[in-house]
Amino acid sequence: MLKGFKNFLMQGDLIVIAVGLVVALAFSTLIKAFTDTIITPLVNALEGSSSGSAGLGWTINGQRVEVGVFIAAIVYFVLFMMVIYGVLVVPYRAYMAKRGTSVFGPPAPTKTCPFCLSSDLPPAATKCRHCTSELSSTT
Repeated sequence: MLKGFKNFLMQGDLIVIAVGLVVALAFSTLIKAFTDTIITPLVNALEGSSSGSAGLGWTINGQRVEVGVFIAAIVYFVLFMMVIYGVLVVPYRAYMAKRGTSVFGPPAPTKTCPFCLSSDLPPAATKCRHCTSELSSTT
């Protein structure tokens, strides 16, 4: 049972989805901090609302723009991504390399069709999958 659970957790797609989800959640925190501390006060200042003042920032028309809180959110985001990279991505990449699979690496090489300009063709392709044009080996 434990071996089956380990195999389930170590599936490539599951780890990629988990890392993507964590990045999305951290990025949403950054966006929320930006809107709460910069955009919302600016909109409120335009309509004439007021709020208190503290921290790094400035007051416009009685509305406080908290730049310090947003800078703290950026620092949090960067540190969080560094931890995710060190705790999840690096060990998983090493584990998959031992199994003979490359993950989170550079993308596979591709070539571009000179006729339709599709750039997702495999290097060995002799015919474009989009426009069905014949491709030379040097394209």
